[in-house]
Amino acid sequence: MTRDPIKAARRKMIEQMTADLRKKLPDVLAETGLASESSLNAKIGGKAAEFIDLHHDVILSPDQYVTLYMKGFKNAMSPPESKFKNTHRENFEIFRLSPAAQEYFILFLKRSYLNHFTELSRVRPDLSQSEIWIGQNKADYGLLITPRFVNGAWQNDRSEIRHFPKLYWTVGHVLQSGLVVQGDPDKIEFPDVKSYLTFFKNSLVRASGSPYEKAIAQSYVDFVNAASDPESVPLLIPEYRYEGAASKHKYRLDFCIIDPFTMQKVGYELSPWSTHGYLSKIGGLTQAKINEMAKDNFEKEMNKHRSFFKKHGIYALIYTDSQLANISEVFDDMKQYLEPVDKVVQLDFHLLEKFFV
Repeated sequence: MTRDPIKAARRKMIEQMTADLRKKLPDVLAETGLASESSLNAKIGGKAAEFIDLHHDVILSPDQYVTLYMKGFKNAMSPPESKFKNTHRENFEIFRLSPAAQEYFILFLKRSYLNHFTELSRVRPDLSQSEIWIGQNKADYGLLITPRFVNGAWQNDRSEIRHFPKLYWTVGHVLQSGLVVQGDPDKIEFPDVKSYLTFFKNSLVRASGSPYEKAIAQSYVDFVNAASDPESVPLLIPEYRYEGAASKHKYRLDFCIIDPFTMQKVGYELSPWSTHGYLSKIGGLTQAKINEMAKDNFEKEMNKHRSFFKKHGIYALIYTDSQLANISEVFDDMKQYLEPVDKVVQLDFHLLEKFFV
């Protein structure tokens, strides 16, 4: 296995920080009167989840982590003039009176950040968008991140979402999480990429009955199979349900892709005239009545896309007959979203360590 120089440099920094903390420890214990390293560390560690929004905050540096921790710490303290001091105020007073403890405090937090760098620096789905329901009525499936079955229903283990080992909303994601059916404790699991792609094409998409969706599905299967890292390819999510697991829902979106690095969503609606505009049984109707029916169809379609954007943040690209005549060009439009690039500038610990060497 190839050794990652950036991860190796980060480990080396953590080891050095640990050594520096141990050197400072005797002075800190002497100035604070605390009995041991464990009692000291307990006053700092374990509080991050209370002081920082660890699910939504994307933290890109140790200094940012320290700043967010301090802001949360300050807000959690009882007022200095309060007759009854809470634990946070008492801990603050201990550190305030010890210069050595203040240095230890900062270094300890920076080391904590480096220990959890990968999970703290990645963009995570908003909790309200951390589960997706797909499929036709009575043939719907849940795509969660950390699914667990509780009291007869599926839900995410929210505390574990940021620790999820795969890129969110990719083929690797569904191999890790599987799909679920509400009320059924048995997950639908896929042992490999091929098994998922077969289910995707022959179960998820086939039920729609649309020849255009089937053609797109086959193009996607071919694309994933040809990828150098199939598990990192974003999912082409079919039949995205507007109202989630609700048995009755207003809308479904033909396809959706979520960027695993930014969580931005783009939808695709294949809208041939035969199913989205054609008016039947209009014999004997006045032109005004026909126009009213056509207007009503148009209003419903536009309300669907507006609703998806407002509730789920999905902007949908609409393909009509002229585009659908060449389905390969439609899939070419999707490819740019199936090959996302991580544009967030991550800390290069190897560069930081070797810059002046």
